[in-house]
Formats: sequence, structure tokens, C-alpha cells
Amino acid sequence: MFKIIKRQEMAEGTVILNEIEAPLIARKALPGQFVIIKATETGERIPLTMADTDPENGTITIIYMVVGKSTAIFRDLKEGDSYMDVIGPLGAATHLEKVGKVVCVGGGTGVAVLHPIARGLKEIGNDVTSIIGSRNKDLLILENKMKIASTKLHICTDDGSYGHHGFVTEVLKDILEKEDIKMAVAIGPVPMMKAACAVTKEYNVKTLVSLNPIMIDGTGMCGGCRVSVGGETKFACVDGPEFDGHKVNFDELILRLRAYDIEEKKSYDHYCNLQKA
Repeated sequence: MFKIIKRQEMAEGTVILNEIEAPLIARKALPGQFVIIKATETGERIPLTMADTDPENGTITIIYMVVGKSTAIFRDLKEGDSYMDVIGPLGAATHLEKVGKVVCVGGGTGVAVLHPIARGLKEIGNDVTSIIGSRNKDLLILENKMKIASTKLHICTDDGSYGHHGFVTEVLKDILEKEDIKMAVAIGPVPMMKAACAVTKEYNVKTLVSLNPIMIDGTGMCGGCRVSVGGETKFACVDGPEFDGHKVNFDELILRLRAYDIEEKKSYDHYCNLQKA
């Protein structure tokens, strides 16, 4: 059993943070990796990328959006309750290297995945500019942690209630025009990652994306996380979840996600509607 040490509701209660007692995983986990969590013996196995780890205290932090039955069960767990299973760390860790100026772009709950990567890049000596966004101020998460993990932080909201009024890609383009950026990381809803990669490709800036939104089983056995990368079929959970964003077939990925992921469909429709406005 894996005890919940801390529980916090964010984004108007739609996003939940759990700090979980998992000492073996905390000691081994690296930025970009994920765990598979199950609440009960008959519960669904949910892959979630770790937002933070604390090897000294033996804890890992996960952040998830309540979107269905399984995450609703997760939401009902309180501090002191336990998950039945937490398996990991899984997936390939982010390749962190000192390259100079880096820009990290996060949207929605993707900011949770971005946080340890931005922090890791800064810790090894990179100048990290982060851009995080949400639909409105109340849905923004991890602002303070991202400030610490970054050299400079920009905030965007779709409705203009906080920070820049508009998309993260608008701020990204402005930064790429003014600064010598060597690498970018974009994590969030798939349409956002697609748009960010389109911008960075104009400036020939290597861009990493995390395809965790398509993961289901988390071990490659179900085949649900198939993605086309550079013309080859990859499995997000075992070959990734991170890939070269300029090689990902985002159009194919979006069509597959829209078939069975209601939240990704909402994100896609929301993005398209804003583009038309």
C-alpha cells in the first residue's frame, strides 16, 4: 500500500495533487518518467507522469485531472488513505544536457510534467525561460514551483484574466525572435504541442514533446499509444513518452485521441474555436 502524505485541490477542484509515500521509486525516478497507479484491487491502472520526487523523504508527487470514474475514485482518497499499487519509474527519462538558452512551454496539467524537466535543465546550468498557460487564472497550476525551476517565467491565459492575453505560442514566437534559443520543450494538450512545434520549426530549434496524453496501459501491451514518429510506429509508453516534436505526426495523433479521449477532444475544440475568434 502507498500512503497519501499530502492532498491538495487545484484549478477549482478539477485537478488534484497527491504526494505519495513510495521510497524506492523516489530514489530511482528521473525527470520525464511516469508511474502506473491503481486505487483498489479491481481498479483501473492509470499512467501518470511524476510532477516531483523527494528521495530524502521517500515521496513522489502526481497531479491529475478528474475526468472519469477512475480519477473520481482517486479524488475521493484523503490524506492518510493509500493507493493499492504504484509501479515505476517507467518510460525513458528526459535527456538533460547543458546547451545554453532553453525555453519550456507548458499548458494545463502538462505544467506538472514540465516542472521536473525545467528544474533539471536549470540545475545543470541552462538559462531556462518557461511559458505556462491555462484557460483562465483559476485553472493555472504550479506557478510558484515553476518560478523556482526557471530563470524567467511568462504566464498566459486564454481569457486574459492573468498574464499575457493569448496563447503560449505567441510568447514563444516573440522569445525565439529575440533570443538565441538552443532547445525547446513543449508539454500539454496535443493541439498546443503541435502549434508550439510549428513555431519552433520555423526557427530550427530542436523541440521535445511528451506524448503522455495517449498512454493507456503504460507497458506497450495494449497498443493504444501507437504514434508515428519520423515515419516509424512508436509506442509512447515504452519508446517515450518524449519524442522529437518535429517528427511527430500530430494530425494522426489528434484523430486517434478524439476517438476516445473526451478531454483531449474538448481541448482540441476549444483551441480551434479560439483560433476562429
